[in-house]
Amino acid sequence: MITNAVLSKQHVDAFKKIVGDRFVYTDEESLQKYSHDETEDLHYLPEVVIRPSTAEEISAILKICNKEKIPVTPRGAGTGLSGGALPHLGGVLLSTERMNSILEIDERNLQVTTEPGVITEVLQNAVKEKKLFYPPDPSSRGSCFIGGNISENSGGPKAVKYGVVKDYVLNLEMVLPNGEIIWTGANVLKNATGYNLTQLVVGSEGTLGVVTKIVLKLLPMPRHDLLMLVPFHSAENACAAVGAIFRAGYTPSALEFMERDALDWVTKFVEGSTIKIEENVQAHLLIEVDGNNPDVLVQEMEGIAVIVQEFECGEILFADNTQQKTELWKLRRRVAEAVKANSVYKEEDTVVPRAELPVLLKGVKDIGKKYGFHSVCYGHAGDGNLHVNIIKGNLTDEQWNGSLKDGIKEIFALVKKLGGTLSGEHGIGLVQKEYMNIVFNETQLRLMKEIKKIFDPNNILNAGKIFDV
Repeated sequence: MITNAVLSKQHVDAFKKIVGDRFVYTDEESLQKYSHDETEDLHYLPEVVIRPSTAEEISAILKICNKEKIPVTPRGAGTGLSGGALPHLGGVLLSTERMNSILEIDERNLQVTTEPGVITEVLQNAVKEKKLFYPPDPSSRGSCFIGGNISENSGGPKAVKYGVVKDYVLNLEMVLPNGEIIWTGANVLKNATGYNLTQLVVGSEGTLGVVTKIVLKLLPMPRHDLLMLVPFHSAENACAAVGAIFRAGYTPSALEFMERDALDWVTKFVEGSTIKIEENVQAHLLIEVDGNNPDVLVQEMEGIAVIVQEFECGEILFADNTQQKTELWKLRRRVAEAVKANSVYKEEDTVVPRAELPVLLKGVKDIGKKYGFHSVCYGHAGDGNLHVNIIKGNLTDEQWNGSLKDGIKEIFALVKKLGGTLSGEHGIGLVQKEYMNIVFNETQLRLMKEIKKIFDPNNILNAGKIFDV
């Protein structure tokens, strides 16, 4: 049962005693600010916003909420795309903004300990100064928090070679819903001691506890990278080329897909863009290789160029300098903003085995024709992770809120048939939970719900996200 207790003035006063008056907000402007994330155009007002600065403060807050059965929604930067930070039950919005310190960069052991409110790119730049590398880099890395990345098990372009967030998390300090503070593991690279609570928490979308400290594994920073943009006359051919690159023995550090509309929209959205798209081009692959030997990287790029030419590609653009590389990456990272600026949209974060990408893309377009919607697709093709942006455009509200769901169900059924699943990196949150039974049976869902009940028997923490308990 979803908790929805009434929040009183006495509760608010108690929260103020814990964190101070300055960091408890009930005014309309603040509530509106925290009522949405980047998920579609959804808004839900919390009853109070609290900005604690320590695990102990969060512990005290959760003890009150657990006793009084007050809903709590943890929130990072609010860049999520599945509604994970939406306070749809009102209650407490718990922001980690003030927990924004990098606590230690351990150069001897190649580790970093950080609080959850640190911006991902800030952390990356801090370790880069030590010639170290934290690879997970979601498109919103310049604004998203590392704690939110933990909650969603974020990926990004580098995941194809280096893995996603879960591959770098060694240990977590977290506050349980009853206020207890625990560490989930150990600061070691191998750990076969009991159940892996750390990996259970990664990707749990704030439903099991509030993460307050994070220990991450780091790598040495690669010294060189090369980048190229490859145009294709067929979007399906672009997808087919992806699998061929890997089968030939190459592992790019990034391999991104953008169909024509995506690149069209973003080149108009980003001021000063110099990228020109030929009329007969239907899709692009953005391909990067990195490493420490520039001669080897040139050979890899030449080999990949030979492969993509077998799939009817156009003239390849090799990024000649840092400025051109920066422009190409800027275009890719801002596609989502460009799509949002054009229309209200729903983003489905599909993922399939990479060799099935052409089938998935064709299926999405066929389903769009059947239900009358237009989609703009892009994503991390090297991982088989396709972001399907369904554009509202001329659809009526009745179609948008009604029959479109049947189309989305068909997309996810196709994903399941191809050996994939609902989400590669955005999570389930509020907006995808009704589709969970497409990929999980009753036993699997029961086990997940029972885990939630063990951690949070009063169901106060991000209740109603992923599934209803």
